[in-house]
Amino acid sequence: QVHLVESGGGLVQAGDSLRLSCAASGLTPSSSSMAWFRQGSDNEREFVAAINWRDMTDYGGSVLGRFTISRDIAKNTVYLRMNSLKPEDTANYYCAANALGVLSRSRSEYFYWGQGTQVTVSS
Repeated sequence: QVHLVESGGGLVQAGDSLRLSCAASGLTPSSSSMAWFRQGSDNEREFVAAINWRDMTDYGGSVLGRFTISRDIAKNTVYLRMNSLKPEDTANYYCAANALGVLSRSRSEYFYWGQGTQVTVSS
């Protein structure tokens, strides 16, 4: 059974940085893809970033150049480094994974989800 556990959220000021972590269990890192989505006050779950087992990455337009996704295969953990945070980055951030290695921006391509970690950016 696959479990994803996010951590690292919190309250920060605009311009600050945060690093989110997502620890995976029950997932084979050499054939999986992991991603971050976020859900803000509009209740829409937005694609943020994804990384596959070949370390190929993709980013949503609103975070490109500010956020970096990476993974530690040995720890089966994915990270999201968030720099130059803005109030509009405020959201609950969810980690997602699939066991197919598919790098996708679509929620439907990810079968496993964490519980989320809240990020709040004050102006």
